Amino acid sequence: MSQPLPDIATADITSLIMDDHEWFRRAFARLDDAQTAEELSAVWGPLGERLDTHAQAEEEVFYPSLLKKGSDDAEEETDDAIGDHNKIRDAVAKAAECEVGSHEWYEAVGTARAENSEHLAEEEDEVLPDFRKNAPRELRAELAQQWIAFYAAHPGGKGIDTSDRDPQEYIEEHSA
Repeated sequence: MSQPLPDIATADITSLIMDDHEWFRRAFARLDDAQTAEELSAVWGPLGERLDTHAQAEEEVFYPSLLKKGSDDAEEETDDAIGDHNKIRDAVAKAAECEVGSHEWYEAVGTARAENSEHLAEEEDEVLPDFRKNAPRELRAELAQQWIAFYAAHPGGKGIDTSDRDPQEYIEEHSA
């Protein structure tokens, strides 16, 4: 499913992140309607790829700036987000090891969904408002351009690193 391209001139990183969040919600809803292993695979394949791509995009584009421009809660928010990303990545990887449609596969996908839903809520209720309050529009627009470029450089999840990150090491590396 193709999405319309964002208008680079007016793009805002927080809006692009929320666009992905909405895409995830709709994709999980489509997964609910899938009946056969083929249908499940057709929905889950792109969904799993995008979950991994989104996590890395946030870690490369968004969270380093949150650490520099966010409120006093930015480190805690980042620590929580990296931990959430790790849980989501682990569940996506677990699903890849299972036969599509099996009990184990549904458990892994369910874990990915639950972890992702919690993560989206935290970002939308805490992290993104924090960033909008503390980061200038120019920075948000610049990060949007980087976000768009990141996705263009990683079509279909190409070149995405799905390994877990240590939240504290990440914070130390990106806070300087």
